Amino acid sequence: MACSCSAPEPKSPAPGFRKALWIALAVNLAMFLVEGFASIQSGSVSLMADAIDFFGDSANYLLSLSVLSMGMLWRGRAAFVKGLTMTVFGLVVWIRAVWVVQSGITPEPLTMGAVGLLALVANVSVAVMLFRFRGGDSDMRSVWLCSRNDAISNIAVMGAALGVFGTGSAWPDLIVAAIMGTLAVTAGTSVIRHARQDMSEARACATPATSEHVR
Repeated sequence: MACSCSAPEPKSPAPGFRKALWIALAVNLAMFLVEGFASIQSGSVSLMADAIDFFGDSANYLLSLSVLSMGMLWRGRAAFVKGLTMTVFGLVVWIRAVWVVQSGITPEPLTMGAVGLLALVANVSVAVMLFRFRGGDSDMRSVWLCSRNDAISNIAVMGAALGVFGTGSAWPDLIVAAIMGTLAVTAGTSVIRHARQDMSEARACATPATSEHVR
């Protein structure tokens, strides 16, 4: 059976993608430290969730850099791992939100809002930088989705800060954390589906060449 591929697997990433990944990695590591400290000081679940997400994105960018010059199959595998990570992250946020409901902790809104704004500026900058790579393979798409979701999450954290400030209740923070968890799960499953498609196509393209070599 003939392979449906019209060209061999790409051997090099899109121009500028490697540099963009290094910049995104540096920004995410810095914001993980800032938001991690702020989440402890404020007691905010949504801020903590965003900090963990920054750390997860940093690990994902490192993974992308490690397979950037490899074939489609390996990049698809990397994207698959990232999709699983995003999905697990969303589930962990849900569990944390349930725990906070039972503990009755109310976060400090001013810290939430200020750090959320700083994180928004950082993530919008990264998302704009990565925008032109969003239509690439599953690995590039997963990087773009991470940045897009982070920017949306930052806006939500700022909204939660206003809600906590206005109501004196932890519920706005918990609701936003739950939304962030759901967003991570849906994005993660999308990346997994795309990665499985890439891996399947890569194997299909490799099979005819292997068979011809055996002959």
